[in-house]
Amino acid sequence: MSEPSAPRFLGDIPIDAARAALLQAAELACEYLEKGAAYRVLPEIAPGDVRKALPPSPPLEAEPLAAILRDYQALIEPNVTHWNHPGFMAYFATSGSAAGIVGEMLCAALNVNAMVWRSGPAPTELETLACDWLRQMLDLPAEFEGHINDTASMSSLLALAAARERAAPQTRTRGLAGTRPLTVYASEHAHSSIDKAAITLGIGLENVRRVAADDAFELRVDALADALRADRAAGLLPIAVVSTVGTTGPGSIDPTPAIAELCRAQGLWLHVDAAHAGSAGICPEYRALMPGLELADSLVVNPHKWLFTPMDCSVLLLRDPHVLRAAFAVTPEYLRTRESGVVNLMDYGPQLGRRFRALKLWMTLRAFGVRGLQQRIRYHCALARELAGWIAEDPRFELAAPAPLSLVCFRAVPDRPPEAQDGFNERLLERVNATGRVFLSHTKLNGRYVIRVAIGNLRTAEADVRTAWQAIRQAFEDESAAYRAAP
Repeated sequence: MSEPSAPRFLGDIPIDAARAALLQAAELACEYLEKGAAYRVLPEIAPGDVRKALPPSPPLEAEPLAAILRDYQALIEPNVTHWNHPGFMAYFATSGSAAGIVGEMLCAALNVNAMVWRSGPAPTELETLACDWLRQMLDLPAEFEGHINDTASMSSLLALAAARERAAPQTRTRGLAGTRPLTVYASEHAHSSIDKAAITLGIGLENVRRVAADDAFELRVDALADALRADRAAGLLPIAVVSTVGTTGPGSIDPTPAIAELCRAQGLWLHVDAAHAGSAGICPEYRALMPGLELADSLVVNPHKWLFTPMDCSVLLLRDPHVLRAAFAVTPEYLRTRESGVVNLMDYGPQLGRRFRALKLWMTLRAFGVRGLQQRIRYHCALARELAGWIAEDPRFELAAPAPLSLVCFRAVPDRPPEAQDGFNERLLERVNATGRVFLSHTKLNGRYVIRVAIGNLRTAEADVRTAWQAIRQAFEDESAAYRAAP
């Protein structure tokens, strides 16, 4: 019996085919950036439409990249929610700049996994450098060191893991069994990622204290002190407080200096969630609106939100990163190296693999420069002030929260009971989004339905905000007419 022949080497697709496809993809990306505003922000499709248009099974034979790109153009690009659209004013904007897109493409080409310094020397050092640039831009003390995660949800989880390590270091080896219940404190308007972090870390939802806010939607320090006092009396172990700088709902800024003073007095970890609004801190006048960032033990800022870096890029800055390393560092034999005094990014979280996110952040910071970024953030805040002024002047609407930065919360106030007003606002928002020209989102404040306009997209201009305001006013008229016509 003859020996089977050795498999024939095949490798990647020919480089000429790759070059042609990459050039075509670059052209598609540029066309999208140039003409993407022609799309509806929300595609007119139903759940399952995209999948039904694609084969249910994978192809047995290779397909040319040109054909795959044609399907991308026909089925994928038109059927996404267009976050890079100038009319995208929902949630918080995450617009990707051209420089960041180039960085993302090169990141994929390099395909680096920066687990340890040796597996990614330039990526590791560029990550620490880019984070330090951001630290300087935010006027934070030099002892803060940073690394990049995917989103603020992971950054906040890691911050609370560090808090758990400092307060109850035995949990690293023994787990939570036998440990007093740990408690975490945050405003009633803090992000849901704090709840998810508590679930993941074994703290539990029941041990997250949602502290009451004042009339400006800022955490009440007296209520925080009362909650801490009650939990200590009950034998629980408080470990951390989260101060939010730019809450997702109303955009409020918690009183971080007073919270920090209480944390210092009680030995608690202070985590500042500035995922969105923190970017505005690169402007001195807006940094003045968020005092106390320098007092944090940990701070998260998302460059993918308002520094125009493509998803995903969340920077976690820590005053003492060794605490986080103590929580997570585990070095298997195959990753032991002789280099000393280097950063091994795998030590700062549960992920072993570390994507080269720093490249797109570094390229974005260089392409705009600090002044260019400041100018764009100031422009967005000016647009928000203008919109807030239009709303305040129209008796059919009211502002629902202060607007210190670029988030405007408002509601229509038709002449009907509050409960009926909520339904009116909900239907008004549906009408606005159905135009396809803009996409807005909502929240609830003081139990009432509130519409949010989050201005922060790199491509949003005054004309786009005027378009949104026109759509809002027209939706009010249409909804009012429908109400009058109803039997």
